[in-house]
Amino acid sequence: MQAYPIKFAPILKEKIWGGEKLSEILNKKTDLKNVGESWEISGVEDNISTVANGLYKGKSLNDLIKLHKSEFLGKQNIDVFGENFPLLIKFLDAKTNLSVQVHPDDEMAKAKHNSFGKTEMWYIMNSDEDAEIVLGLKDNDIDKNVLSEINASNVDEIFNTEKVKQGDSYFIPAGKIHAIGAGVLAAEIQQTSDITYRVYDWDRTDAAGEQRELHTVSAIGATKSFPSNGKSNYQLEENKTSNLVDCDFFTTNIFEVKANQKRDYSYLDSFVIFMCVEGTAEVTVNNLTEVVTMGETILVPANTDSVEFNSQGSKLLEVFI
Repeated sequence: MQAYPIKFAPILKEKIWGGEKLSEILNKKTDLKNVGESWEISGVEDNISTVANGLYKGKSLNDLIKLHKSEFLGKQNIDVFGENFPLLIKFLDAKTNLSVQVHPDDEMAKAKHNSFGKTEMWYIMNSDEDAEIVLGLKDNDIDKNVLSEINASNVDEIFNTEKVKQGDSYFIPAGKIHAIGAGVLAAEIQQTSDITYRVYDWDRTDAAGEQRELHTVSAIGATKSFPSNGKSNYQLEENKTSNLVDCDFFTTNIFEVKANQKRDYSYLDSFVIFMCVEGTAEVTVNNLTEVVTMGETILVPANTDSVEFNSQGSKLLEVFI
């Protein structure tokens, strides 16, 4: 397989809670209104990403996996996931609150949906003043059955909220109640799964005056307690990576680039994804260069030995398995 910095065409999603930041800040070209998500790299059925540049332009993500297998994904990933791309990579813009929700773990998702579970993480790229997220229950001793009794009068007593700012990063394991709040623009890395159990949707209605479906029974079954809010405690170091999340499903580091440098990936048996969350950088593999700007994503295949970066000031999320 020819290794080079591969870009995919974003798949944009209108959402009841979406806004304008994906187009206005991240320069996503669209005529859609209320765009809430840009699926940057997706192997979700009926939402398969297509290569937008270079030798493989026009081929689907699934084409690359079928044609190149371990050269593209890495041998271990092929052994574990077969020809399924294991991650879903997104940018999200919440103009209003997302529903409070929870995702099943692998065991529950396999039994109920024949799917993977959904562990995820967020990196906050931009937020309005006093923007918040929901992370877990306010008290881990709360009886989960209270999720069937949530309304506008008691919601603040049940869910834990955290104020967020640019640069904050949170790990959300499957089973953790969560919601991105109004005014937050975030990068999201997650397992390949689109299974969501809504717990509470702020009593809002759609254009037809209907409330969206809640999945209370499933949510109660999926919800777990966690001792930590999941916030990453990291220190940025120029031209070095700092770890944000290291779990069974993915590793995410933040990489502040302020020089020209080459990094070795020959030891790694995995593709590597770079999400640009600030600034602009040149990414070069085998003398083939792509420019990535804030809101763009690049993948380099598993057979990539080294990657060269050049930037006067950018931040990249480095993601691999």
